[in-house]
Parts: sequence; C-alpha cells; structure tokens
Amino acid sequence: MNTRSKSTLFLIEQLIVIAVFAICAAACISILASAYFTSEDTRDMSNALLVAESAAEAYKATGGELADVARIMGGTLDYADGAYGLIVHYDGNWRASTESGASYRLMLTPQDGDGIHSSLNSVNLIVSKQTGEEIISFPVFTRDKGR
Repeated sequence: MNTRSKSTLFLIEQLIVIAVFAICAAACISILASAYFTSEDTRDMSNALLVAESAAEAYKATGGELADVARIMGGTLDYADGAYGLIVHYDGNWRASTESGASYRLMLTPQDGDGIHSSLNSVNLIVSKQTGEEIISFPVFTRDKGR
C-alpha cells in the first residue's frame, strides 16, 4: 500500500508540473502574438510613411499638378470616398498594384483654401488599408504657380 501512495503523489506532482507548463506556454504564445501584430503595424506605418513622403515630394516637385503626380506614382485620377483626386493602389508588399489586388491605397484629394494659406494650393494625403482603416494622413502645400 505504501507503494501505491507514492505513485499517486508522483502522478499529482506531474499533473501540477504540466499545468504550470501549460500556463507558461499560453503566456508566451500571447506575448509572441502581440509582438507579431505590433511588428505588422510598425511595418505598415513605416511603409506608409515612405509612400506618403514620395507622393508629397512629387506633388511639390510638379507644382501641384495631380496628373503629373499620377504619372510619377503610377496612380489614376478618379473618385474615391466622394472626392476626386489621385489614387494609387499597393499590394501587400507595398508595390504599385491594381485595385483588385490591392491591400493599401494612397489618396491625394484637393482641399479648398482656408484663408490662412490663401497663397498655397493644398491636398489631403491619406494612406489607408484597402478596408478604409487610415494609417497616416496629413495636408501637403505648394505655392501657386502665378506667385
């Protein structure tokens, strides 16, 4: 009988060790998943910033001509989200793509002067996921050609 009592204690000890191991493994998996999603968000933000910077520089270099920016960036002039402007679609690796194969999009939509910047032409620049979730946005200004 003494042998049976020892084997029962051994089994209970093993079950406790397995339970502690399972809890630690679950915590590690949760931390790794969180790190993965944070890494994905950071990668999206970094690539969106590079694309946005390129579009802003092209807009300024062309003097605010969206047709020229479309030619440089590989986009199209079209309506999106109720506004006419430049749209460039990107695939999951941030290469220019068609709308059907796109994961991300860049939009430049003209905005009206607000009096403060009356001598400037401006556009709203938005980089978002194809689902509409905005990654980054900011206004871009350029001087009027006549001034």
